[in-house]
Amino acid sequence: MRVAGMMGGTSSSEQKAVQNLYPEDIYQQFEGDSASWWGFDPRIDWLLDYLKTHRRDKVLIICSRAQTALTLEQALREREGIRGTVFHEGMSIVERDKAAAYFAQEEGGAQVLICSEIGSEGRNFQFAHQLVMFDLPMNPDLLEQRIGRLDRIGQRQDIAIHVPYLEGTAQTILARWYHEGLDAFEDTCPTGRAVFEQYGETLLTLLANNQHDDALNTLIHDSAAMNQRLKAEMEQGRDKLLEMHSHGGEEAKQLAQTIADQDGDTGLVTFTLGLFDTIGVNQDDKGENAIVVKPSEQMMVPSYPGLPTDGCTLTFDRDTALSREDVQFVSWEHPIVRGGIDLLLSENIGTTAVSLLKNKALPVGTLFVELIYTIDAQAPKSSGIHRFLPQTPVRLLLDANGNDLSANVEFESFHRQLSPVNRHLGSKMVNSVQAQVHQLIEKSEPLAQKALSEIQTAAHQEMDSELNQALARLDALKTVNPNIRDDELDALRDQISTLSHHIQHAQVDLDALRLIVVSHQ
Repeated sequence: MRVAGMMGGTSSSEQKAVQNLYPEDIYQQFEGDSASWWGFDPRIDWLLDYLKTHRRDKVLIICSRAQTALTLEQALREREGIRGTVFHEGMSIVERDKAAAYFAQEEGGAQVLICSEIGSEGRNFQFAHQLVMFDLPMNPDLLEQRIGRLDRIGQRQDIAIHVPYLEGTAQTILARWYHEGLDAFEDTCPTGRAVFEQYGETLLTLLANNQHDDALNTLIHDSAAMNQRLKAEMEQGRDKLLEMHSHGGEEAKQLAQTIADQDGDTGLVTFTLGLFDTIGVNQDDKGENAIVVKPSEQMMVPSYPGLPTDGCTLTFDRDTALSREDVQFVSWEHPIVRGGIDLLLSENIGTTAVSLLKNKALPVGTLFVELIYTIDAQAPKSSGIHRFLPQTPVRLLLDANGNDLSANVEFESFHRQLSPVNRHLGSKMVNSVQAQVHQLIEKSEPLAQKALSEIQTAAHQEMDSELNQALARLDALKTVNPNIRDDELDALRDQISTLSHHIQHAQVDLDALRLIVVSHQ
């Protein structure tokens, strides 16, 4: 943003200040793409020397104009072969994403990302800690935004800020004012906007006239004094009590440890990749803890919930997601994971299976049927039914005589002993024992109804105890507090009655079935 934009108009002083601060503009306006200023500007020489001595560092370069960014990329490439990419407002969203990803790439990626002013807004590059401001904006807020692209959550090093400027020019004036007047390079500057509004006209005049006399020293002195005074006032206005209770203490540490433990759980990775395989989503490993997933023509559904038609990049690593905005962090709550689970549960695919149990302690051909029933109370979420009776699975494992072995055979350990069979063999096995399977399903229904009754009783007791206690407390409070209204008590009574009805009318339905046959091979 230019100063005139903040001061309500354009002035000759503003125009002169801009020309003094950004002399390359003159060359670019008249010479266009063939502008030659980069061949003799000493800032270019400094930048090339700096980048050559910091080959291993990722460096973010920000300048005010898109054409300057493009010219800088050309200069770095042609003069020293430095691998860089640009990021400016003339690029599409996809092009910007590609540029940011190329910069973020550790192996074979760009050493330098050169941004126009748009690069100081909306994108975070906290994996880098070297910032070069090829020029300075006249708005202190923009300066803060530039630094903020690296000074983010996930930044693990001190940020090195480099500001090359031409001595004896308006660039020197602005650099001194930011550094000595606002201390904007070494500390955050929340008061910069207020100081600028107070002294902006004076600063603009000095920049336009390239004035390095006592007037500049006075401006710096007055700006520094106002900056310190405003910061002191802000410090006094802090809510110390709020700060004491906001640091988290031991609870915050425990929460952080819980999150770290969940991040290290490989079960999510295994499950999600298996989910993609089952549904038919294309997966392309991009390295650096990232995969690209896209819809395929072989998917079992026309579209995958939460997955864009052109795909997206995912990671299971939190640090990678924090450092790259084009990469989505996958957790159990991610829409792609939840959408995939809902997709499997809502489709009939996957509700039946045939497996072999290789166990020489049992006769070949021994039959088991594993059934999953679900108990569901058809009630609106607003009723609060899920507090007491959420959708509940009931597992039964029947042998050939209809005996339920589920209490003695734990699911996970049993599942690991099973081997899948192909569709052709599975169809033959089902046809040969179809009548017996139907008999076992009939025998399982009374067992499922019994489980339903037990779960209903437990849910009703929990609901009755919790809500009736709340009703009793509210009723007792009403005797001493006239603000307790009768309609509050009536609403709670209605909720108890409604929940009792829904719990009583909950149903159990067969959701999935697996046929298991013993084999010795």
